[in-house]
Amino acid sequence: MDMPAASASPAPSTTPGGNRRKVALAAAAASAVEWYDYFIFGIAAALVLGDEFFPSSSPVAGVLAAFATFAVGFLARPIGGVIAGHLGDKRGRKPMLVLALTTMGLATLAIGLLPSYGTIGLAAPVLLVVLRIVQGLAVGAQWGGAMLMATEYAPEGKRGLYGSLVQLGVPIGVVTANVAFLLAEGLTGGDAFTSWGWRIPFAVGVLVLGLAWYIHHRVEETPEFRAAERELAERERREKGAAGGDEAGEGAGERRSPLRAILGGHLGTVFLAGGSFAVNTATFYILITGVLDYTTRELDMERGSVLMVSLLVSLTQFALIPAAAAFSDRVGRLPVYAAGAVGLLVWAVPMFLLIDTTSLWLLAVGTFVTSCFLSIMYGPQAALFAELFTAEMRYTGASLGYQISAVVGGGLAPFLMVLLLEVSGTSMAVSGYIMVLAVIALGSIA
Repeated sequence: MDMPAASASPAPSTTPGGNRRKVALAAAAASAVEWYDYFIFGIAAALVLGDEFFPSSSPVAGVLAAFATFAVGFLARPIGGVIAGHLGDKRGRKPMLVLALTTMGLATLAIGLLPSYGTIGLAAPVLLVVLRIVQGLAVGAQWGGAMLMATEYAPEGKRGLYGSLVQLGVPIGVVTANVAFLLAEGLTGGDAFTSWGWRIPFAVGVLVLGLAWYIHHRVEETPEFRAAERELAERERREKGAAGGDEAGEGAGERRSPLRAILGGHLGTVFLAGGSFAVNTATFYILITGVLDYTTRELDMERGSVLMVSLLVSLTQFALIPAAAAFSDRVGRLPVYAAGAVGLLVWAVPMFLLIDTTSLWLLAVGTFVTSCFLSIMYGPQAALFAELFTAEMRYTGASLGYQISAVVGGGLAPFLMVLLLEVSGTSMAVSGYIMVLAVIALGSIA
């Protein structure tokens, strides 16, 4: 099994503290707005997209089609991660982050303006799938860039804490997405929300373009990437001077291929990273989309109340994620990470037993405890993945590991949840799915 080199741990930055904080906050904001744009699709898929774009005599078939479109975005994420990772390791973290934000903003606006099936027929679901793929490419490119902007600027001993600021983009995205839909439903309501009110959160998502402009003009490239560039340039200059001719230059160009380096010597580390995190992404998307559909369609719970519970539970992650990350700076990444995976394994059954009572309070308890275990894993994850790879291949390796877990876990989770419920007739089948992924995670961590 391949192991990360000892030099994989990022070097401490000598950047002034004020600039560090500015970059960390910009990276956190980039993560938040990108995830907002990504999550509003999941909420819309659970609430309205099935009827608007996939008309069917069966409500289950419409939801399955909408969740399948949701999953398509995840299939595109590794491609976005590989492309942006390869270019980000060669050209810089910042340009890829700006490109990802711009792409996501335009795709999200286009979804909000897309006519429904009743207006343009089959072209509507086809275009929806295409735009979802573009969203997947964008978010696959974004995570590595934002994560590295934060961790490669972090001072010594605080890499986990700085990385967790980017991880906070996820609960921020969930909260703002839920708030946007609650406001849109409150302002429009009933048939108006179903026909056009759901489009408002997508139109708001275009504000991400303003943040892309700010990062492009006001944020510098990470000091660690600049140092790696200087080191590689000096090495290539020495080697070319020693060997002479174009052949040496071609050899140096090959050595500068981050993707080739990952595929040739670190693919095992990538798969272990992906396996360790799949349970987190799967459980997370089950919470924010699968449970929303299940409680409103199967258990007949009120949509606005369930959205409010999801919002309040997500708020708890604002404290838990940085706390877990800071603790990992003191005791190590893996002990904290493994504790969260054990928690998800143990809590998978009680969570759905509580949800099945149809009590809002017990729904809140079940999902809150699950959210705590997710936060314990999510806090140290950015620093952990960054430390698995050296600077010249870090964007590629970390992004690929993260996006593999997103496909295996997150993308298929809501679809599989609906399918498992339909086939088995019991929510315990979904608990079993979470438990299997938790065992895989613990094996990968070990």
